[in-house]
Amino acid sequence: MRRFDAIIIGTGQAGPPLAARLTKAGMSVAIVERGRFGGTCVNTGCIPTKTMVASAYAAHVARRAAEYGVQISGRVAVDMKQVKARKDQIAGKSNSAVENWLKTMPSATVYEGHGRFESPHEVSVGTERLTSGRIFINVGGRAIIPYIPGLTDIPYLTNSSMMHVDFLPRHLLILGGSYIGLEFGQMFRRFGSEVTIIEMGPRLIGREDEDVSAAIHDILDAEGIDVRLNTKCTRFAKQGQDVVASLECNGQVSEITGSHLLLATGRRPNADDLALDRAGVKSDSRGNIEVDDQLRTNVPGIWALGDCNGKGGFTHTSYNDFEIVAANLLDNDPRRVSDRILAYNLYIDPPLGRAGMTEAQARKSGRPVLIGTRPMTKVGRAVEKGESLGFMKVLVDADSKEIVGAALLGTGCDEVIHSILDVMYAKKPYTVIRRAMHIHPTVSELIPTMLGELKPL
Repeated sequence: MRRFDAIIIGTGQAGPPLAARLTKAGMSVAIVERGRFGGTCVNTGCIPTKTMVASAYAAHVARRAAEYGVQISGRVAVDMKQVKARKDQIAGKSNSAVENWLKTMPSATVYEGHGRFESPHEVSVGTERLTSGRIFINVGGRAIIPYIPGLTDIPYLTNSSMMHVDFLPRHLLILGGSYIGLEFGQMFRRFGSEVTIIEMGPRLIGREDEDVSAAIHDILDAEGIDVRLNTKCTRFAKQGQDVVASLECNGQVSEITGSHLLLATGRRPNADDLALDRAGVKSDSRGNIEVDDQLRTNVPGIWALGDCNGKGGFTHTSYNDFEIVAANLLDNDPRRVSDRILAYNLYIDPPLGRAGMTEAQARKSGRPVLIGTRPMTKVGRAVEKGESLGFMKVLVDADSKEIVGAALLGTGCDEVIHSILDVMYAKKPYTVIRRAMHIHPTVSELIPTMLGELKPL
């Protein structure tokens, strides 16, 4: 039995910086990692996928070069082996950096293996037994594999195994029309694959407003992506090297054949094989570890951070979990999960930047709300770039004048959303941005203009 001041299970976006803070505070820390250092973001999520998105964007612009007066002789071809090599090189640097950081961190000991609870204060890693009065769980999540007859009899891909693809699928079937499915769908369509997205719901990304879903549908449709809505996949079968999906839509039965299948039906926490019951740690019906507003579990001395607690599911929420825990433990700063504003991006092209409430949520709240909108065709910077698809909208509380939500779908909007988000955190009225002088020509310069044209929702 080896005793530490703290044990951290998992090295995603919360675990490593927490280890650094704890060791700098004079604590001895055990770090347990059973897979690749850096978690989802570094290895199978943000960094590698956005690297691939960049390659797909380059191919897309190259094909449109003539629109800009640039002539490219011959067909634009994508070398998928080179795309993967570039992705591996960039993601590999991040992975190695996290591993080296942890393994050279003073007062930290890294254990490579599967950590499991033996009691509320004990964790086993292989034959090693570790004990501490502070244990932090940061084990992330993985793709949900739905039960569909025939699925176990065919090869399929997930967001993780897509990272090994160094070839161009002839026809990629994607099950699921939300964030992961849309990003991979557009990406591989731009690489040159035929792509079909199969979604059970009546529209894409059902958590967004209908106008946002419709606009994104139009963007994908214009690029030749086949989107099947209200469609349930009832069975899979193998036909030679191909995959056959049996579909049911509005009572009509059909089949579609593809060369490859990507499952993008959601994610689940990696908490089911930690032996949480031995520690008495509770989880909910979805497998998320239950935590309070300061990320403490029901067992004193055990915290859960990142995707496994169901409080965000993003890299930035995981890192913010670290900040909350460190502030409470080390800084006498009572930070809470409820302090943060929901914010995220969808990295299709053009990207969607989101913060706060949707329009539907604002209507349902019953509060008086003002709305401002602007099509990207009226944003000079977007027109100049030849990328004027999408629109922007902002929601304002009519009484407090505070911004309560925004959906920005357009070029650069993954960055523009922060100008709104910062004012929301400051709890200042929208007039702070309305009266600001923004720089021309940018996308951000039209935010004050849009806020000057507010109307009742």
